[in-house]
Amino acid sequence: MRITIKQPALLVALAGLLFTACTKNLEQTPVSTADKNAVFGSEDGLKLYTNSFYNMLPDINTPFRTDCNLSDYGAVTSVPDYLYPGSFSSRQSTGWTWTDLRNINYFIVNCNNPAVSQAVRENYIGLARFFRAYFYFEKVKRFGNVPWYNTPLAVNDSALYKGRDPRTLIMDSVVADLDYAASHLTVTDDQTRSLITKWVVLGYKSRICLFEGTFRKYQTKWELQSTATKFLQAAADAAKQVMESGRFSLNTSAGNMSYRNLFISTAPVAAEIMLANVTSTSLAKYNDANWYFTSATYGPRFSFTRTFINTYLKLDGTPFTSEAGYKTKVFVDEVKGRDLRLQQTIRTGDYKRINSGTAVAAPPVFSYTYTGYQPIKWCLDDMYYDAGALNINSVALMRYAEMLLNYAEAQAELGVITASDWTTTIGALRSRAGITGGLNALPTVVDTYLKENYYTDITNPVIMEIRRERGIELTLEGFRFADLIRWKHGELLKQTWNGMYIPALDTPMDLNGDGKMDVYFYTTAPANQDKTITYINVSADPQRLTNGTSGELLWLNNGVREWADYKYIYPIPYADLQLNPKLGQNPDWN
Repeated sequence: MRITIKQPALLVALAGLLFTACTKNLEQTPVSTADKNAVFGSEDGLKLYTNSFYNMLPDINTPFRTDCNLSDYGAVTSVPDYLYPGSFSSRQSTGWTWTDLRNINYFIVNCNNPAVSQAVRENYIGLARFFRAYFYFEKVKRFGNVPWYNTPLAVNDSALYKGRDPRTLIMDSVVADLDYAASHLTVTDDQTRSLITKWVVLGYKSRICLFEGTFRKYQTKWELQSTATKFLQAAADAAKQVMESGRFSLNTSAGNMSYRNLFISTAPVAAEIMLANVTSTSLAKYNDANWYFTSATYGPRFSFTRTFINTYLKLDGTPFTSEAGYKTKVFVDEVKGRDLRLQQTIRTGDYKRINSGTAVAAPPVFSYTYTGYQPIKWCLDDMYYDAGALNINSVALMRYAEMLLNYAEAQAELGVITASDWTTTIGALRSRAGITGGLNALPTVVDTYLKENYYTDITNPVIMEIRRERGIELTLEGFRFADLIRWKHGELLKQTWNGMYIPALDTPMDLNGDGKMDVYFYTTAPANQDKTITYINVSADPQRLTNGTSGELLWLNNGVREWADYKYIYPIPYADLQLNPKLGQNPDWN
């Protein structure tokens, strides 16, 4: 196990900060040494130490990049290494780092100085235990069984080289840490949405327990099905506490743009966003979403697949795929009359961008998209932000909408969801999206499109619709791969990367209905080309049409993607396994 011992350096840094603060008041005892008392003997010291734990949270670009790197609903430039045969092994695996855990455990063990009141100490211990739970959940999600440590170890401690502890021990300990944090954190409100509060802890408990409960239910080879219920119940209970707190609600302040408003606002929309990574102009802290999604080279040109876009309902609440002729609808028509989140997630219809202060039509640009379904969810409209990591919009790490989804799914998996539950969760989310039908009654028929294309094992119509809703509401927020893992549907990562329907070659297409032609597909390039039109060669891989001269646009259909069940957990990195052979490698990764 690779652990870097950083406590002395950390204490020196913290003591230095405390000394600076103390010199402002000469009556205070100055900090002259970097011993434990300098940090653990005051609330300021505890606060400074625990603030360092926030670096464990996802950085500002991680949420949207996670789904772009590995998900079933988007095409990218090349096949991810994790799916390409022979490209990923224990030598490429990462993530077996434990320094954060030692820093946390060191704090918990040493936070006992009576100079600080017990209530204050318990508050900061609660924060530390939250981050320990967060740390261990990420490890279990990635590697399965891992060693459990709740005390800091010295470099010569034999326990550094012990084997792994069972998943049951780890996850029970994670829940215990979360419960302690929820009970002892004194911060219950934070309008900046950048701090861990009691409600954020409960939100993470809901997220973590839903993952674990469904993982144990569907990943049967672990033989933990009998213990799934307690985690599902814990997920429902935690989400319900957040819902009943009255502190959060779905954002509806921007009308038909209320959904997108959550992802392009500079300050987190406090009504709905529970935790965010906040940008700062003064600290030059920005995200790079515009650059990532509007560059031909910087990002992977992530583009949604048509298979996924088809899951967006019509405004009357019926499936788009139940409509006659849906397979041959062209882009400009297929996006009309749909769930309003569609036009807030991809470029459609009257979407415009700002160029030097002027609004200009912005249909999908095939220099940036492979399928035609080009994301806008995290992109600011002003083209100024396209040129680098300049985005000033904050990035949500947790939303109230997720709590509604978690509660609905946990209740459905427990078999106890009611029509009232549906109305206040899925119904509320769909209502914000402009959908008018099916908001108050539990669905009774399994959608055949979802069953054939996604979840072949699901016969419960409520669970099926909740999965539809989760995919749409949380798209590009970093949940999809974990959802496929816990539902045991990794095979969906092999889905065809299909795009919009092209009725004929050599025929210009208007993608936004403004009367101007935008794109032209050909197998033989026309001699005379209009500079305002993008020309796409579909004569050979990697870009073709399903029927040769018409059909859905295909990207990289010749790219081999491989899935096997052993990939549901990652391999222990090779170098770390050499240091500690007692860990053992995960099955079939040798």
